[in-house]
Amino acid sequence: MDKPYQRGFVRFFVVREDVMRSKDGDFFEGILKKINTYMYSDNRRFLKKKRKFGRKIYVEREQKLRYITSYSWNYPKWELTDRERQYFEKKEDYCPVRKRFGVYYKFTEPWRFTLRVKPNMITHYKPLDLELEKEYAALDSYLGEYTVIGIMNKTILGKSNPWKEKYQRKLIKSRKYVTCTMSATEIAESLQDL
Repeated sequence: MDKPYQRGFVRFFVVREDVMRSKDGDFFEGILKKINTYMYSDNRRFLKKKRKFGRKIYVEREQKLRYITSYSWNYPKWELTDRERQYFEKKEDYCPVRKRFGVYYKFTEPWRFTLRVKPNMITHYKPLDLELEKEYAALDSYLGEYTVIGIMNKTILGKSNPWKEKYQRKLIKSRKYVTCTMSATEIAESLQDL
């Protein structure tokens, strides 16, 4: 962009100055690149509303370092060395989203990092293709207006309600998608006959 602009503030972890001056400064900076988290806010204080005794008060939003899942622990892209693995502790905790116990690895020395707040400057933007956006809007309008989306959902998924489809399993994971005998062109031709 020709003129960058500020959109709120961003908060993230950095290596403490005394740790950075030590001989292991670069080592801990490499670990931080893998477990750092970023939080965005409109103001510099990073507050959230909380209800206490019926009144709404503002409390500071808590920010933690990222946990490493058991899948990422063995994933070669992370490239965790044996020395880096010594600074992580294996934990097992209940996940309310998945409704099961999961194994993850937590960094044991978070005191080596401190939080820093900077202005969130927007310097780049994703260019839009106007012709493509017009086609997408026209197609979306047609599907919504003529209830074709309901026919497509019923043909492919076996249910016509798009609200239910949003909260059900993904299309690729669905068994009905795997066992569907019609190809995409056959489905489109059958919809054109209607």
